[in-house]
Order: sequence, then C-alpha cells, then structure tokens
Amino acid sequence: MKRIGLLSDTHAYWDEKYTAYFRECDEIWHAGDIGSVEVAQKLTAIHPLRAVYGNCDGMELRQMFTEKLRWRCEDADILMTHIGGYPGKYAPSIRKQLYERPPQMFISGHSHILKIQFDPRLGLLHINPGAAGLTGWQQTRTLVRFTVDGKEFKDLEVIEIPRPQLQET
Repeated sequence: MKRIGLLSDTHAYWDEKYTAYFRECDEIWHAGDIGSVEVAQKLTAIHPLRAVYGNCDGMELRQMFTEKLRWRCEDADILMTHIGGYPGKYAPSIRKQLYERPPQMFISGHSHILKIQFDPRLGLLHINPGAAGLTGWQQTRTLVRFTVDGKEFKDLEVIEIPRPQLQET
C-alpha cells in the first residue's frame, strides 16, 4: 500500500504547505509545469518524486523528466502526462496510447482545473489535480492525496489552499 501526494502546475512557486501536506505520503507525483529545478529538488527532499515536464518547463526540466511517464504503483498501471484532456476529450498526443492500452489511472495537468472522473469507456480513473502554484486565474490552489492498494485507489482527498492575498502598501 502506498500513499501518494499529487500536484501540478506549480510554475516555480514553492509553498511550505506542500511539505506539511505530503509528509505522510510515500511518493510525490507532479503532472508538469514544475517551473524550476528548485521546486523539483524540494519535492524530492520530502519523498521520491515522479514527474513529467509541462509546456512551460524549460530545457533543464525536460532533461530531468519525460513528456509521458508510465509505471506500476503496487499492481496498478499509471500513465501521466501534462496535456492530456479529459474523458471523452483526450488530447491528440495521448489519445491513441489511452485507447490501445488503457491504464487504471490517467493523470494530467495543464488546465489548472481540478477534475477527478471515472471513464467508463476505458475503465480508468482520470485525475487532474488542478494548480498548486500562483500562475493562472484559479482562486484556490489544489493538491490531491490518495492511497494505491494493489489495483485499488482509495482514501482520495482534495486539499484546497487559498491563494495568498496581495499586501497593499
């Protein structure tokens, strides 16, 4: 059994709350637009990090991570990419792979919109953890935690972090 901390779209923003929320996890997964090597290093200092690069990530992060990542966690087949779309509207860059060999879980980021949805056609759970950073329009930053137990996903939690208010001077 593994406890997972999942986030996306940090865009080089570091928040010490990531450490607090992911402390009890076994691994951290980042679905792209990490934004800086420093953020990746700080996440790795908490727990092992699995990540993909996003469309806003530079060459240094693209050399550290791949565009798509597929692996087994416990007995579950996991596929992660940054731009992935949603059930019924998957991105062209991942659609063929999903339909030919669906994983049990498909993770993507990019939209900054938290979405957790079961795809009955492919029999997979899709998670977009929303955006954990400050770049973008979202008023609430989001993280996701869950447990992988064999092939089961359980104890799923959405963590909402209010966007810091700008100080008037």
